[in-house]
Amino acid sequence: METLREILDAAALGVFPPPDGRTTVVPQPSPRDAGVLAFTAHSVVFTDEDPEWVDEALRAVDCDALAATMNARFLTALMDRTGRRTDTIDVLTVGSPLPGEPPLALTEIDDPAHPRVGTSRGRRDDVRVWTAQEGGGLLVLGRGVAGRLEVAVEVAEDVRHRGLGRELVHAARRLSGGEPVWAQVSAGNARSMRAFQAAGYLPVGSEVLLSAR
Repeated sequence: METLREILDAAALGVFPPPDGRTTVVPQPSPRDAGVLAFTAHSVVFTDEDPEWVDEALRAVDCDALAATMNARFLTALMDRTGRRTDTIDVLTVGSPLPGEPPLALTEIDDPAHPRVGTSRGRRDDVRVWTAQEGGGLLVLGRGVAGRLEVAVEVAEDVRHRGLGRELVHAARRLSGGEPVWAQVSAGNARSMRAFQAAGYLPVGSEVLLSAR
């Protein structure tokens, strides 16, 4: 059986599970990380729950079988079963690494009091933080689900609409040390989605992460 990390590494290279309408259940990569990842016509549920229970819960959902893993009824059943919670369904994107230094001037900082930094450290390991020297921008890199390298950015309200968000997420591809950079973007956050796409990130699938209460 493939691990979640192996599935993600392949997807970063454009190699996806077969579009056969099936659902693969794999163990959680860590006690922290559980959830659902939906590719084209194939889903992956990463949980330590019994795979037979997952199959039964999916069959009980009254919807198109291809949509069952992201259906609210299944996700609610999974949260009830695991005692976990979630915030939203995200679009999962990935950017390939780029050589060289970022053209954007950045300064690495240690600011545990910043809300974005605190959130990232609750969800990721080995978190590093940079600010844009021109001000108003924050870039966070850390190891999230299955150890993948994830990026999060924040742009102050008074400097938005100037392309800073795009520059920050593009810079992450040059700071990754040769690894792909992953990003979860809320499906309704069109501004953020456009910034990631403009910076060369490609959509991979949809993802729901379940966090411990």
